[in-house]
Amino acid sequence: MRSVKPFVSMKMLKLIYYAYFHSIISYGIIFWGHSALSIKVFWLQKRIIKTMMGSRNRDSCRKLFKSLEILSLPSPYIFFLLRFVIKNMDLFTTNNEIHNLGTRQQHNLHHPSANLKKYQNRVFYMSIIVYNILPAYIKKEFTNPTKFISLVKKFLCESSFYSMDEFYNFCTMK
Repeated sequence: MRSVKPFVSMKMLKLIYYAYFHSIISYGIIFWGHSALSIKVFWLQKRIIKTMMGSRNRDSCRKLFKSLEILSLPSPYIFFLLRFVIKNMDLFTTNNEIHNLGTRQQHNLHHPSANLKKYQNRVFYMSIIVYNILPAYIKKEFTNPTKFISLVKKFLCESSFYSMDEFYNFCTMK
């Protein structure tokens, strides 16, 4: 990236980023995005973003992710989990299908009880958790998949999450 930066525009740098880095990290991210080694990939992503923008090593990347409209590593993980929910809606049951009580969480997805951490880190379970914690204005558009996906992408791009815990805390506070 450093070798071509002086000769190309920012638009071309973003194209290079998406072609060489984003395509690799997106491949199978719903399977490895919650692993401990994803921190190293995120560190590499931040380093590439800083190189693209000409920032110093100690500068924060939050504003850089927002200005470039690039999702930080936890955000594509969340995004692809939610796409998994939309594409496989027949695998999931809502709370109002389980019981007929009109509760606040009746439109949330029902997650089975699981004690094993290995099961809780799997795609099916994590996608339920991520969907249920989304803000209500996004979940309301679930019947329209294209609008739902665009709202999720906009939400993730504006928020620039650095971890799944940050996503959980942000969504529970709203």
